Amino acid sequence: MPLAHSGATARSVKPRRRHHRLLTAFIILAAALALALFGAWNWVDSNLNSSQWLPGTPNTPGTSWLILGSDERDGTTGQDGTTGARTDTILVLTKPNSGPSSLISIPRDSLVQVGQDYMKINAVYQISKTDLVKQVETVTGQHIDHVAEIQFGGLKSVVDALGGVKLCYDHTVDDVNSGMKWQAGCHVANGDQALAFSRMRYSDPNGDFGRAARQRQVIAAIMSTAASSSTLSNFGKTTATAKAGLRAIRVDEHTTPYTLATMAMAFRSATGGSGVTGSLYWKDAGYYVDGVGSCVLLDTAKNHELFAALGRGEHKAGTVGTLAEANQQQ
Repeated sequence: MPLAHSGATARSVKPRRRHHRLLTAFIILAAALALALFGAWNWVDSNLNSSQWLPGTPNTPGTSWLILGSDERDGTTGQDGTTGARTDTILVLTKPNSGPSSLISIPRDSLVQVGQDYMKINAVYQISKTDLVKQVETVTGQHIDHVAEIQFGGLKSVVDALGGVKLCYDHTVDDVNSGMKWQAGCHVANGDQALAFSRMRYSDPNGDFGRAARQRQVIAAIMSTAASSSTLSNFGKTTATAKAGLRAIRVDEHTTPYTLATMAMAFRSATGGSGVTGSLYWKDAGYYVDGVGSCVLLDTAKNHELFAALGRGEHKAGTVGTLAEANQQQ
């Protein structure tokens, strides 16, 4: 009897010990992951280049990011005589509480009024960052929660860190102004090629509208490649991409690593098959104003209807805007 009792006690202790060891291992692993995430959070947070952007307007449904492409000429590519920085790409990314995310381009030549003066929307950046956000909110009717300004020159380093990105264009191009040399079709582009791809407009039959579409494609390709399993499983590539990305981006005063990650996921969703992409609606793409030049006259009422539906997640997936409708009719 004593031996049987002793054996029973020995058998009952071993499972508890194994369970205790597994629990200890799990706690150690969880702690290690928490420390890694905390370290990555602090590293990203400390490297964010942030400044005052937001005017503090009332919220609207959904969460929206103003994504700006600053075509800063830093000697990388392009021989069209342009110097300094230009806000040539203006995108509004919207993630509703439910429903498809959207990515909509605002033509850089869109006519806006600041005070008593008329000007193209990309010129508002020279007045102030906050004024630019206000104008975007005015033409869309959508509250902007965050801003991300991407330097296209800096994207060259991001693309190279990823080992290239796949881009597609249906025309053969040899454009002297941008440096873009392209054989019709899809190719894996390096940093220089992706930069020229995003800058070319003079050889594009759709001009700035075509360039905006290609710039959306470049950023979408970067997002998709960066989030791929082959990139995430390669620590060296992930680290190099993160460093290059943080050097290329400037954000608003309320952006955190979390909101930046949410933006990336929303962008990927918007540019996928279940998202909404396109450009604003306009009434006249060659509207002339003395002292301003040829502008894009927007259809404000229709754009407010569009963004109200996008913010509520009620718009079906697909391509929207005047250019999209014109292409569908051809």
